[in-house]
Amino acid sequence: MMVSSYALPGAALAMAMAMAVAAPSASAHHSYAMFAVDKKVSVEGTVKQFMWTNPHSWIRLEVTDPNGKPQEWAVEMGSLTILVGLGWNPKTLQPGDKIRMTVHPMKSGLPGGDFVTLDSGGHNAVKNDGGSQERQKERAAHRATAGNT
Repeated sequence: MMVSSYALPGAALAMAMAMAVAAPSASAHHSYAMFAVDKKVSVEGTVKQFMWTNPHSWIRLEVTDPNGKPQEWAVEMGSLTILVGLGWNPKTLQPGDKIRMTVHPMKSGLPGGDFVTLDSGGHNAVKNDGGSQERQKERAAHRATAGNT
C-alpha cells in the first residue's frame, strides 16, 4: 500500500488547525477578567467545602447576607503548587471553620471572588495565596529584577 505524499501534510495541517482552535480556550481559562482586581472586600462565614484541586483550589463559604439569608460564595484560589509553597495543605480549612478573608469580588456582583488573604480562622499560620493582583505585581517585579541581575 502506498501513502500519498499529500496525506501527511494534510494530517499535519488538520492537527495544527485543531491546536489553534484549542489554544485560545486554554489560555482564556487563566483570565482574571471576571474579578474586580482593583477592589477588595472582606467576607466572613463558615467553610462549607475546601476543594484542594488543580488547576485552582476553591473555597465554598456560607455567608449571611445583609438580609440575614444564607448565601454561598465560591472563591477561587491559586494552584496546589502555589498553595503548598506558601504552607497550605488539604486540612488548612475544614468544613465548619469560621473564617474571614479578603477577596477581589466578582465584577458581576454575584457572590464569589478571587482569594487574596485569610484574615482569621484556618488551621495554620498561612495568610494568603497572593491574589490575582498581587500575583501580577510579583511577576512584574520578578521580571524587572531578573533583567537587572
